[in-house]
Amino acid sequence: MRLPGKATHRQTREHNHRLVLRAVYEFGPISRAEVARSTGLTRTTVSDVVTDLLDDGMVEEVGRGPSSGGKAPILLSIVGDARQVIGLDLGEAVFSGALVNLHGEVRRVVELPVDGRNGDDALALVYRLVDELLEDASASPLGIGVGTPGLVDARTGTILWAVNLDWQNLPLGGLLSERYGLPTNVANDSQAAALAEYTFGGDGPRQANLITIKIGRGVGAGLVLNGTVFQGDGFGAGEIGHVTVVDDGAACRCGGFGCLETVASSRAIAARAAALATELGTPLADRAGGEDLTFEAVLDAYRAGDPAARTAALEAARYLGQAVAGLIGALNIARIVLDGPVTAFGDEWLAALRDEAGRRSFGLLGRDTEIVVGRLSPNVVVLGASALLITSELGLSLSR
Repeated sequence: MRLPGKATHRQTREHNHRLVLRAVYEFGPISRAEVARSTGLTRTTVSDVVTDLLDDGMVEEVGRGPSSGGKAPILLSIVGDARQVIGLDLGEAVFSGALVNLHGEVRRVVELPVDGRNGDDALALVYRLVDELLEDASASPLGIGVGTPGLVDARTGTILWAVNLDWQNLPLGGLLSERYGLPTNVANDSQAAALAEYTFGGDGPRQANLITIKIGRGVGAGLVLNGTVFQGDGFGAGEIGHVTVVDDGAACRCGGFGCLETVASSRAIAARAAALATELGTPLADRAGGEDLTFEAVLDAYRAGDPAARTAALEAARYLGQAVAGLIGALNIARIVLDGPVTAFGDEWLAALRDEAGRRSFGLLGRDTEIVVGRLSPNVVVLGASALLITSELGLSLSR
């Protein structure tokens, strides 16, 4: 076995650039002297690297800091719009994409309806989405970050299985990288949502661990453990939507029966509400117009006080609470964030979920768990995919 050789001058230079950039990104505005202290680099090395970053437009001088007796130091900060990331959310009904700057600020959004496309047709729609975003980019693109439903090998950017899009073993990361000449990262959408909440969702210091549950047409959880997205040995960590919660329940898209997705997702709520409306004779029964009732119609009816919509929503909340209780017991993570369209049911829905999670989990652990609705919708997946790309390409740290 051959041991690694000594780092080349180029490798050392790239490493130093990443260290300095990381310090300015995480702690800026910051002086050159503070960068040297936080990175362990010499002041001369820091000065040389900062000069390169200033010339490249990645860093800017933003004034002077407080003086400790001598000349007040010049402070440095990241230029947010020096680069833009193309972030994609390949949802089941709509493919959405955005241009996101280095501070996680969305500069442009494009949405394209899927309209039942799958396989190669769905892939062509991804290309069209990226093409439109690249045309609108106002800064050099750093790369492409993708959040997609299904099982994803994030190491290779391969979608192992995305049921509704009929993608199996699709090397999406490689295809996009080859087509556009840009680095590309691909992750499961729930895992991307967790990364977004971890990176951009809080006001104070980040906690080391976080669970995000995304509830829409599907249900999935993303886990951040010790500042890193946890994917599991088979890349399926957080696939709670396909855990059975109803014995002898309805058939699920995955081939199982009684899965959480069959009772707690947006389409499950719409189907349950339609059945209850017909049974109870509520006004919601007239809203379908002979077609399948939409989730948006159920949400409107819920807000108007329709009992069928209310019952369907709160039943779903309690099934979700059951799943959350399992996560509390297995992982004991103190903060759980809920994202996705179903969270629009609001406070009563959230209260029912919390109550069920508390009843079904170990008392002390349940009481110490904070369950909240996220603040990043509808761009949570786009932001998470962008954060993944930013950290991998610039060597930045998501943990503080």
